[in-house]
Amino acid sequence: MTRTSTPVDATAEGGWEGLVTTALLGTDRRTPPGTAPGRDAPVALLDAAAVETVRRRAGLRPARAAERPKPAPQDPRPPLPAAAARRLALLLADRPGPSGGGRRGAAPDLTELLPQWLATANARGFAPPPHALPALLDAARGRTDLRPAALEFAGPRALWLARLNPDWRFALRSTPGGGASLPHLDDSEGIERLWQEGLFAERVALLSALRSRDPAAARDLLATTWTTERAEDRLMFLDSLRAGLGPDDEPFLEQALADRSRNVRATAAELLSSLPGSALAARMAVRAGACVAIDHAQTAGAAQDPGSPRPPAGGQAHQGRVTGPSIVVEAPHECDSGMERDGVVAKAPSGRGERSWWFGQLVEAAPLGIWSGRLGGRTPAEIVALPVADGWQGELHAAWCRAAVRQADAAWSRALLGEPTAPEAGGPGAVSLAERAKLLGTLGAAERAEWVAGFIATHGLSEAFQLLGVCAVPWAPPLGRAVVDALNIARDAGSYPWSFSGVMGLAERCLDPSEAVRLDALLAVPDEAENASPGAGGYWAEAFQRLVTTLRLRAAMTEELLAP
Repeated sequence: MTRTSTPVDATAEGGWEGLVTTALLGTDRRTPPGTAPGRDAPVALLDAAAVETVRRRAGLRPARAAERPKPAPQDPRPPLPAAAARRLALLLADRPGPSGGGRRGAAPDLTELLPQWLATANARGFAPPPHALPALLDAARGRTDLRPAALEFAGPRALWLARLNPDWRFALRSTPGGGASLPHLDDSEGIERLWQEGLFAERVALLSALRSRDPAAARDLLATTWTTERAEDRLMFLDSLRAGLGPDDEPFLEQALADRSRNVRATAAELLSSLPGSALAARMAVRAGACVAIDHAQTAGAAQDPGSPRPPAGGQAHQGRVTGPSIVVEAPHECDSGMERDGVVAKAPSGRGERSWWFGQLVEAAPLGIWSGRLGGRTPAEIVALPVADGWQGELHAAWCRAAVRQADAAWSRALLGEPTAPEAGGPGAVSLAERAKLLGTLGAAERAEWVAGFIATHGLSEAFQLLGVCAVPWAPPLGRAVVDALNIARDAGSYPWSFSGVMGLAERCLDPSEAVRLDALLAVPDEAENASPGAGGYWAEAFQRLVTTLRLRAAMTEELLAP
């Protein structure tokens, strides 16, 4: 009997999967069911696929009706002014271009203005337009730095949407209590139940919320389950005690020094060393004080490598002239069990001497207040100015820098920073840009801006980027003027503006918009000097045009958000 090419029910040989297999193998090797080999086989395969597609769609059984979502919660905040809502739509519609070395042109980078817009909107307490929430969540999904401000602005409806769209689930993880409603902080039974039965993220959120209101209650709650928690969970819970850290936390932290986990012990030691009156700080003060002393008749000579033993008493002394008072260091010869219990890491990193490694940890954890009495009643500035014998100055000053940051000691930070106009850009104590930036963070906003302005006036912009990053926004007038003057000097030097693109980008976001008036004079293309880079003047004019346009756009954004 002759076979026809009429397609038959595809379910006879595996349904849709059988048709896919036939298509992959080819109709020359395998024909569709009920079809003879030949020129009609491909057409028959497509006909069978069409029939099977209709059958699969029409034959789909309806799923059981899901529970209707609860209505979105109300947002009690006032709505955005109309002009600000339109501006938000423009900021969210802008997308960063492809990365590369091409010119940016004179147009502002709107994506970099969104964080500032969100900060102002949050300060004013506005609620977003509901139709803008999807775009806002998409923006926060792509930029983790944007999430805190974006989720604060988005409000409770963002969490409602996040539970309906897997792409936005990050909002539930990023918002304290996003996965579940936290009990009222007066609901002791609800708090206890969530602490005992909740997920880890919910418990962290609960502990953080309780700590911000009642530090003692949060610590007591943690103590109820401390011994049964996993090591990694204990570390996260312990870190939450940084908020509201005080002397009452010392007994709990002292117990944590005996924890099985090295990371937990190290965190407990760090927190205790932040409390100058703690027993650990006192123990560290004794250890560090035994390593540092004043030598009133130090003999100058060949430097000794840090970490190597000093000559014994009565041994051969260095030959040379006698100088004034100096600091001498005798680093510890061993790391005993008591030091390890108090957070000193015994094993030094590769390439680092053990004694200098132990010494730095002791000085970093010791209260800075001990050094005046230990070193002749001198002030921090006078102590930092003293010479340090045998090549120990870098190690000692670096440890003091870390201690000043940990203990937020402004007086020691000023001493270690030195004068911004000093010839040495590194200062008397800080040895890196990162350390200088951290020390500046302990000073008030006005003092910080004044110091960085003086540094830029003396040393220019080449090393200022990291320092500018710790200054309050908008920049104070002295700092803004220093940056503009330094950019003008760089332009007159004839180099291309690309070397200063980082500082220029910061200026677009951080300069006070009122500085736009001063910048108008820099928009014209200057006459090209003989030794200038070809076309540099035009590129500078373009960069300044972008800066001025961005500053005026920021001023307009602020005015729209301040509208009644």
